[in-house]
Amino acid sequence: MIKRYLFFVQQPYSFAILRPLQTEILSRGDEVVWYLNGKNVSINSLNNDEKYLTSVEEVKSYNPIAVFVPGNIVPDFFPGIKVQVFHGLEYKKQGHFVIRDFYDLYCTHGPLTTIPFDKLKEIHKHFEVIETGWPKLDPYVKNYQKVNNSKPVLLYAPTFSPSLTSALDLIEEIKQLALTNDYLIKVKFHPKMKQGWIKLYSEFKHDNFEICDADNIVPLIQEADVVISDTSSVVDESLIIGKCVITYKNSQPQACLLNFDKPENLTKMVKQALNLTPIQTQSIQDYVSQVHPYQDGNSSIRILEAVDKVISQGVKKKPLNLVRKYKIRKALNYFYLK
Repeated sequence: MIKRYLFFVQQPYSFAILRPLQTEILSRGDEVVWYLNGKNVSINSLNNDEKYLTSVEEVKSYNPIAVFVPGNIVPDFFPGIKVQVFHGLEYKKQGHFVIRDFYDLYCTHGPLTTIPFDKLKEIHKHFEVIETGWPKLDPYVKNYQKVNNSKPVLLYAPTFSPSLTSALDLIEEIKQLALTNDYLIKVKFHPKMKQGWIKLYSEFKHDNFEICDADNIVPLIQEADVVISDTSSVVDESLIIGKCVITYKNSQPQACLLNFDKPENLTKMVKQALNLTPIQTQSIQDYVSQVHPYQDGNSSIRILEAVDKVISQGVKKKPLNLVRKYKIRKALNYFYLK
């Protein structure tokens, strides 16, 4: 019997997270469709062979067995179990462990997320937690080989949060790195970054400086020799792919990061990142084993197996949570109970 799945998407970064899962679903002869919600996403981001639905009625008729979401909310009135796959690996950010009573299954990435969610499961008792790994990384950790760049490529990927971003503090230092002609600087902004801040960077023109617009940052991380950030999900994604990461005023600095708090020290940190000691390399490996130990590229397989397990067990009754249910109905202009 063919299984039907649905992807509920509200942000551009969701496409790269879910497409490896789509590949696995289709390889099994099953079906999957996309449902895009909100002003931040458009059907123009879908590939020509990707199917999508545009109404609640179509979703109900399609009747998926599971709805996958890399975000905080999902329509409770959609058919199928609701599966949280997460929008990033940055477990340190506020809200990562908030239980919103929408989900039947949390697919965690490694011990640092599995253990806290297991504790929450014992408290709330209406969802399952299964460690699977993150589907976004599947194509990139399997058979990955580092590219030899003619000059070191530095990827700068600041977060958008005004209280955490390095975008304003480091702009002059980033320019100076490009001007040395020793490095190629690539900049990738978060979709929610303030346009005024992006403009400050886009006004700078140099052969060694490029602003990248692609939705998926992982190929940029793969190409880079060093990643520069602050407190962002990009940090963990980069570490897992084996990159050294420099962070500016990281909210929770750890041994696996080269953290600094004075902009003028950035050049020194770059030189250090390009010449890591064995101890620093080991600290990165130790951290990865806790955040995302899976390097086999099979997280999508484990997620689908987890879905089958939860469905066979039967879902548990969730709290009413009328306020959140009203908000999601308002967002989709759907005012029925089911």
